[in-house]
Amino acid sequence: MRVLIADDQQLVRTGFQMILDAQPDIEVVAAVADGVEAVEQARRLRPDVCLLDIRMPRLDGLEATRLLAGPGVADPMRVVIVTTFDLDEYVYGALRAGACGFLLKDSGPTLLIEAVRAAAVGDSLVSPSVTVRLLKHLAQPVTPQARPPREQLTEREMDVVRLVARGRTNQEIAAELFVSLSTVKTHLGSVQAKLGARNRVEIAAWAWECGLVA
Repeated sequence: MRVLIADDQQLVRTGFQMILDAQPDIEVVAAVADGVEAVEQARRLRPDVCLLDIRMPRLDGLEATRLLAGPGVADPMRVVIVTTFDLDEYVYGALRAGACGFLLKDSGPTLLIEAVRAAAVGDSLVSPSVTVRLLKHLAQPVTPQARPPREQLTEREMDVVRLVARGRTNQEIAAELFVSLSTVKTHLGSVQAKLGARNRVEIAAWAWECGLVA
């Protein structure tokens, strides 16, 4: 897995690179100090995962995320936001901009590695410390923002959606529903198409907004 790191603090860049390069299946292909360079290098190198800080000079992480993974991007990349700030507007802004993960810098090496691996295979990981607040924010009665699906979801697809909204991985969903991993991936692909969702974070958000999960 090829990773790009963007953070304006050299100590953070070096630390992340040491942690990730120590993994046999991960290689850091670029470590840059601002958002403009992050977008340029990401488009040139096409890494599997981009780790972006939110507060960076010239271009912040949210805008860089929109340029790399946001609506209208023909070939969106997988972006994980890593920051010291867990303010709600940053969390929601990052996820709406197309990020597939959100980590606080104090989450530790294990979660950092897990987030990279999850993003690389199309899964999502949000720091446990912000997950509860995020879900509470989304767990509101049905609102105009809870858009209807383009096509009715099947009963099994709804089962998958509920488990995604509870934070289950593909493997855990397969085990709970007694189906194969490939079947779960097929259902997720169908759900994304019907909802117009770009990733499983948007699927989870839709489920909570619609009140499908208590």
